[in-house]
Amino acid sequence: MFKNPFAGMLDSGKKKNIFFTVIASVLIISAIIGIAVGVNSRTSNATQTVTNSDNIKATSTAHAIVKSSCSVTLHPDLCYSTISTTPELTKKVKSPKDVIELAVNKTKEVIQRNYFTIKKLSARTDLTKREKIALHDCLEMAAETLQELDQIIGYLETYPTKKGIRRHVDDIITLLSTTLTNQETCIDGFSHDKHERDFRELLIAGEIHAEKLCSNSLALIKNMTETDMVNEVQVNGRKLMDEGSDGNVNWPEWLSAADRRLLQSGSVTPNVVVAADGSGDFRTVSAAVAAAPSGSSRYVIRIASGVYRENVDIPAGKRNLMFLGSGRTSTIITGSRSVAGGSTTFNSATVAAVGAGFLARDITFQNTAGPSGNQAVAIRVGSDLSAFYQCDMIAYQDTLYVHSNRQFYINCFIAGTVDFIFGNAAAVFQDCDIHARRPNPNQRNMVTAQGRSDPNQNTGIVIQKCRIGATSDLRAVQGSFPTYLGRPWREYSRTVVMQSTISNVINPAGWFPWNGNFALDTLYYGEYQNTGAGASTANRVTWRGYRVITSATEAQRFTAGNFIGGGNWLRATGFPFSLGL
Repeated sequence: MFKNPFAGMLDSGKKKNIFFTVIASVLIISAIIGIAVGVNSRTSNATQTVTNSDNIKATSTAHAIVKSSCSVTLHPDLCYSTISTTPELTKKVKSPKDVIELAVNKTKEVIQRNYFTIKKLSARTDLTKREKIALHDCLEMAAETLQELDQIIGYLETYPTKKGIRRHVDDIITLLSTTLTNQETCIDGFSHDKHERDFRELLIAGEIHAEKLCSNSLALIKNMTETDMVNEVQVNGRKLMDEGSDGNVNWPEWLSAADRRLLQSGSVTPNVVVAADGSGDFRTVSAAVAAAPSGSSRYVIRIASGVYRENVDIPAGKRNLMFLGSGRTSTIITGSRSVAGGSTTFNSATVAAVGAGFLARDITFQNTAGPSGNQAVAIRVGSDLSAFYQCDMIAYQDTLYVHSNRQFYINCFIAGTVDFIFGNAAAVFQDCDIHARRPNPNQRNMVTAQGRSDPNQNTGIVIQKCRIGATSDLRAVQGSFPTYLGRPWREYSRTVVMQSTISNVINPAGWFPWNGNFALDTLYYGEYQNTGAGASTANRVTWRGYRVITSATEAQRFTAGNFIGGGNWLRATGFPFSLGL
């Protein structure tokens, strides 16, 4: 068979050509893939760079909002460090309102931790009687603070509402003001002797930390809402004021028409009757309170004539109760707890009204511990939107504890010696008789000791169109017992006496220091258009915080409408000025 000599060479050449073609194709494809990968990589890196840049920008913006918001607080560094460490801060902070919501929630977390710390301390077996009581007071304060913070969180979720910014703001500021007061009240319970003060060191750091957080939340909210209220006034072109009256007396707008009638009329159909002789539904006031529903409807407890020797607690869950007595000289609730007897000031109260919307008429609240009982409270009031009409509060030191929230007293009689109207509520007294009594030897009488500790709190004591004098046992010897309008319990103590008759029982200096120069520059003590032998301001104290109010505009801030009513203010019968002063 003939065989071509070049056949092998041709086959070998074809194989080489195919090989080179494949290699070339692979190289070309690799190059293309390489280019594509490079392009994708650069695109991915660019995208990642943009994303990182956005995150950095968002983080920077969130921190800037926190920093700016915290600048208005009394403790800006604590405010910033507390909020800026929040996980996913950039997602949670888009506006100042977000900062406020975080601040309140962080505050709640700390209060919860404090609650469990107090509970753990309460289990100790080496506690004195008063330490046990003080820890119980602290637990009550912590529980109430948690409820108040929950209410605030609820308000913030819907802020602002259609009911108007002003009313909404009044509620929020009041609640936050109370949270601060609650922390201080806890600490105060351990101040009566050295052993207690040593024990206080176990919890004071947590309480002070919580108080500062409450203060920061208050400042943040006040800053935001003040701006909003100014804007609302500008938009609406009017003042945020509602006026209304029943007869000769104007009531706060938060009292419903039905409640006003209850306060003014004795002919009210009660839900239950308390009678010591057994002729009613209950023999004791405490039993009637315990049986009352926990609801929003008004529940009237008629208390028949008699002396009821008991300590009565109206807890936070018992809202809208009314005590309707048979007359201030006929229905008397009396007790004798005192600090000298082993109680705390907070727990010494004969009656403690905490549930919101509490009303009382024609009753005497009394503590008979005497001038040597030290602090001995006749009635403590922490009830928001509470009112007292034709009631007597009688004791010696610390008679009426206006603990917290908004309170109104009209045509009442209050008598005592040292700091006998004290506390940190927003409280207005209208047409009341406020009389100092004879104290122990070497004691001075102080009508008020107001406990405002933060300049953003809406609290203070306003005595308007009242009569400040002395009981008969003091009048005969009043030269031996100096009596003053008040002294500053806390740094921003605020008390205003206006349009009242002041007798000569009041020392010409008017006011007395608490301890050296403490609070003299930061307090707010004002007097406006008072009359009587003790009303002259010629020889009053010269403290920076004291002023004789000459401006009607400034005085209007302390009318009941502006101070506690959110729109309406009170006018005493026959006063010659207009509703707006």
